[in-house]
Amino acid sequence: MLEFNDVLVEGAEKTVSMMAQDRQLTCITGGSSKVRTQLLLAMMGLAKIKSGFVCIDGEPLEASNLKTFRQMMSYAPSQLVADGEINVYEPPTVQDVFSWKDNREADISNGLLEEEMKRTMAPHDKAQLLAVAVLRKRPILLVDQPDALSAGYLRQLVSNGLQVIVSSDDPTIHSASDNIIEI
Repeated sequence: MLEFNDVLVEGAEKTVSMMAQDRQLTCITGGSSKVRTQLLLAMMGLAKIKSGFVCIDGEPLEASNLKTFRQMMSYAPSQLVADGEINVYEPPTVQDVFSWKDNREADISNGLLEEEMKRTMAPHDKAQLLAVAVLRKRPILLVDQPDALSAGYLRQLVSNGLQVIVSSDDPTIHSASDNIIEI
């Protein structure tokens, strides 16, 4: 179970408390997409938390267990960016995704990736990001702004035992969700 206790991230106007259970699709909605992205990144210790704390199974995220937390999660950013584009948090390019040590160790072949991309039902770029995250085979999947066409795929992942947490304002994603957290 992933839990937020009165978490406040950069740009947020109020704190967020939530519990995301195993075998559930949890959707974070409302507020700005930037704040929702910051919340997903905070789950991995990649965004600064101004107050509150993140826990997995009751254990708070701290510097000493950060690596362990991250090994439990995979993340699909909302988009790829062009090489050289600068953002405060820069989502990975395709080359970055495949060069990450964790992804190389996940044994993701081009054929396997193509098959998984088809299952997502999403447009190519979104499908690629989501498929790579899923093929990492982590128990917690974080997805920033999934395509509405992937709602059924996300539900299938949940029924296969994953805990899926998404950031979305899309009504189709909301309908597929077990738990909606309004920020």
